[in-house]
Amino acid sequence: MTIKKIIDIIAADKLGPRPANAAVPVLGQPTISGLTQPPPLSLYIHIPWCVKKCPYCDFNSHENRNNSELPESAYIDALIADLELATPKIWGRKIKSVFFGGGTPSLFSAASIDRILSQVCMLTALEFDAEITLEANPGTVDAAHFLGYQQAGVNRLSLGIQSFNNAHLKALGRIHDSEQAKQAIALAMNTFEQVNLDMMYGLPEQTLNDALEDAQTAVQFQPAHLSFYHLTLEPNTPFYRTPPSLPDEDTSCDMQIAIETLLAQHGYQHYETSAFAKKAKQAKHNLNYWQFGDYLGIGAGAHSKLSYHDKITREVRPKHPKAYMEQALQANAVERVWHIAKDELGFEFMMNALRLIDGVPLDLFEQRCGLHIHTLQDAIKKAQDKGLLVIEHGFIKPSLLGQRFLNELLALFLV
Repeated sequence: MTIKKIIDIIAADKLGPRPANAAVPVLGQPTISGLTQPPPLSLYIHIPWCVKKCPYCDFNSHENRNNSELPESAYIDALIADLELATPKIWGRKIKSVFFGGGTPSLFSAASIDRILSQVCMLTALEFDAEITLEANPGTVDAAHFLGYQQAGVNRLSLGIQSFNNAHLKALGRIHDSEQAKQAIALAMNTFEQVNLDMMYGLPEQTLNDALEDAQTAVQFQPAHLSFYHLTLEPNTPFYRTPPSLPDEDTSCDMQIAIETLLAQHGYQHYETSAFAKKAKQAKHNLNYWQFGDYLGIGAGAHSKLSYHDKITREVRPKHPKAYMEQALQANAVERVWHIAKDELGFEFMMNALRLIDGVPLDLFEQRCGLHIHTLQDAIKKAQDKGLLVIEHGFIKPSLLGQRFLNELLALFLV
C-alpha cells in the first residue's frame, strides 16, 4: 500500500458533492481526552497536471492534453488564497517539511516554485532546516530547471524513474527512456543535497533478473534515498480494466527479497515498507506521515490531518483543478471536514506506524492520539499470537512475518 492509498482509505466517506458556497460539513464529535502538545507539522502542495496519464496511476492527476499552456499563475493564486485561509489553523506551529507532489510538479517553472515557497515563508513559520522536496519526471527537466528549483529553496528532489528498462518503461506509459532517466539522475545528484529515486518492481513481463538489474543500476548512482514499490492494479485505472501480464506472487516475493538484500549490501537501511535510505537520510516528510504527525494539504484534491486539543480532523479539497481554483479564490477551498472517531484512531495510527520496520515507541500512540495504548490491547494480543507483531524495548513493530503480510496485520485493528 502506498501513502496515497492509505490516505484514500482513511479519507473515504459517504458524502456526495456539495453545492457551491455551501457550509463545510464537519462530521463526528470531539474524540479524545486531550493532547498535551500538537504533533510535528508538514505542508503538502499538490500540482495536479502531467504530460501523460500512466495506465497504472490512480493519483489525482490530470493529463495536459494537446500540450496546452498550464494556468500556472492562476493556480498559484489559488494555492496562496488556500494557504492564507488555512494559516489560523496552524498558527504558532513550525513546518518541518514541504512536499510538492502530483501530477508532475516539474511541469511548473522554477519561478513558479519560487513564488509558492516565498509565500510559504511569508505566511508560515518554516523551520530553518526544513526538508523541501519536489517530485520530478525525467522527461520534463533539464539542468536549468534543476538549478532554478534549487535556487528557489528545494533541497530534495524525488525522481520518478520506475525502471531503467525501455520495454518496461513503455509498458508503464512513461514519457522518458532509460538514457533520459540516467541523465536526469546525474544532473540531480550534482544539484541537490538529497535525491530520491522512485522505482517499481513486479512490472508487466518483468523477470527476477530484470528487477535486480534495475536495483543494481539505481545503487550505482548512490542516491541518499530509494523507494521500491510493487506495482498494484488500482481501481479506475486502465491496468485494472485490462490487466497486463504480471509476475506471479512467488516471483514478486523473490524480487522483493533480492532487492532488499542488494540494497542492504550497499548501505541502505530498509526503514519503511517501500523505503530505503543511507544513514540519517530518511525522508522527513514521509516519516511524519508514518509517525502520525500532522500535515496541511493545499491544492486540488489535497488532504490534511490536523490535531487540536480535543479532536483530530481531516480535510479534503476539490479534486478537479478548475473547481479547486474557483472555490479557493472564493474563500471556499475546503470541500469536506470530519473528525476522526475515537474508535478509528487505533487503526489509523497503526496503518501508518506499522509500515516502519523498527516500529514506534509505545507512548507515541498516546502522544499523537490522546489515548492509552491499552485501548488496543485486544488487537495487539491477537497480532502477537499470530506472530505478526513484536513489542520489545518500549517499541511496537511488525515482525518479519508482519512485514510480509502487512494488510492482515492492519486488519486486526479494524473495529
